[in-house]
Amino acid sequence: MLAAIVEGLRLVATLDLRLWEIVALSLAVSLSAVAFATLLGLPLGAAIAVGRFPGRHAVIVILNALMGLPPVVVGLVIYLLLSRAGPLGELGLLFTPGAMVIAQTVLILPIVAALVRQAVEDAWQEYEEQLRSLGADRLRAALTVVWDIRFSLLTAVLAGLGRASAEVGAVMIVGGNIDGVTRVMTTTIALETSKGDLPLALGLGMVLIAIVLALNAAAHLVKESSQRKYG
Repeated sequence: MLAAIVEGLRLVATLDLRLWEIVALSLAVSLSAVAFATLLGLPLGAAIAVGRFPGRHAVIVILNALMGLPPVVVGLVIYLLLSRAGPLGELGLLFTPGAMVIAQTVLILPIVAALVRQAVEDAWQEYEEQLRSLGADRLRAALTVVWDIRFSLLTAVLAGLGRASAEVGAVMIVGGNIDGVTRVMTTTIALETSKGDLPLALGLGMVLIAIVLALNAAAHLVKESSQRKYG
């Protein structure tokens, strides 16, 4: 075991090409998914927070429930949609990084939207009357609130990135875990461990833990900075 750990550290420290190619693909897929989820989740969460419409509470309950979507179920549904017999089969996305981005986007979109909704709603309850008294309509007031709490919203984005980085079930189903094409950190760790290739699995595990720790530290720093700046 100690020898495997030492070898894993060596792979990381010597910038092993295979290891860092896997890390690069993992980050590319996760960052792409977070970008799409943020583009969709930010306006969706903000709209639910400031909107008043029939069934709003039901929408919030559903959105919160979707935060716990089982990854393998999401992977299965997307697999069926992208398979040759599926409605989107002609796109040829199955077993490509694109399919993995779609799967991760579906998984983290509810997380980003729900966290944004909560943050915007809390700020909206505090500042709505003041902003409306200054003559701002609902849209302008909502945009002002979103801009004012932008650092808090960044925490939601970082939470989505952390979730995407640790995903394994859905990306393995739709990506196929193809070496050099769709093999990311989490799927490689699972495969190499089952094969008994512990050094590579441990090396990737170290990198993955470092990424998760960095994201949590960044989220904490953003929250602290926001609290110091806005109280």
